[in-house]
Amino acid sequence: MTAPGTAPDNHTPASTPRLGRRARHWLAGAGVTALAAVLGITLAVRGGATPACAAPPTGNAVHKGKASFYDAGRSGGNCSFPGPPADRLYVALGASQYSGSAACGSYLEVSGPKGKVRVMVMDQCGGCGTSKIDLSTEAFTRIADRSQGIAPITYRAVVNPPLNGGLTFRIKGGASKYWFAVQVGNHGNPLRSVEAKGPGGGFRKAARQSDNHWTIDGGIGPGPYSIRVTDVYGRQATATGIRLVTKQVQRSTATLASASPTPSSSPPAPPSPSIVPSPSESATPTATVEALAGAAPLDRPHC
Repeated sequence: MTAPGTAPDNHTPASTPRLGRRARHWLAGAGVTALAAVLGITLAVRGGATPACAAPPTGNAVHKGKASFYDAGRSGGNCSFPGPPADRLYVALGASQYSGSAACGSYLEVSGPKGKVRVMVMDQCGGCGTSKIDLSTEAFTRIADRSQGIAPITYRAVVNPPLNGGLTFRIKGGASKYWFAVQVGNHGNPLRSVEAKGPGGGFRKAARQSDNHWTIDGGIGPGPYSIRVTDVYGRQATATGIRLVTKQVQRSTATLASASPTPSSSPPAPPSPSIVPSPSESATPTATVEALAGAAPLDRPHC
């Protein structure tokens, strides 16, 4: 039985060659592949998937765009910090540069019509593309008149910024000896990896989460922990004595800072520092710093 309006195979005109079974199967497969690709793109767009080339600003690259401003209040933004930096100089980036929290805790130098300001990445801007950033009100007024609303700017990463104090660690609420979750603060450069171990165990790699915590499923015991931190330029530091105490900022003397940014694929780890736990939450320390000439980060995405 033939569908209405469709010529049966034995009525195919002689001038039209028949397709062999293998050719028909090949075309069908190609059609399915193409359809799957289209659907995959559609689902990725609708699902808000992280762009393939998503990465925080690094190195000496200068970005040109526009800046608006907002007030996060007492919130630590999408980076889940205890609160904004003490100087309230912070910035929210679009999804591509926020890169699933990979930009959290890093710094940008932003130049506008009135001057420059250094800001810490604290948040994700839902309405910002790759060429727009959202500054805190305090930061915006340093580079432009607030009445402008939106100002033309350029910005770049602050490579290896000197900071007050060493790395900080904050165990997430709900963490236990069966589920390890920590937030690393006061690191300056974007982080590439975090590893941790408990007494008697070896280092295990933690997974970065979109809320700026690093987790290890199954846990690594009750602590105290040693935590090894590596930034995108290959610098590495290890802190010991991190306790399983949730929602408190524990300070260390471990630091990723150095005199000049010299990347290395396997940098030596400095001696493990002691930890001085903080009895309560505190804002990320702040300091004034100028951008330094830096080398390209390791594992830079190729677009």
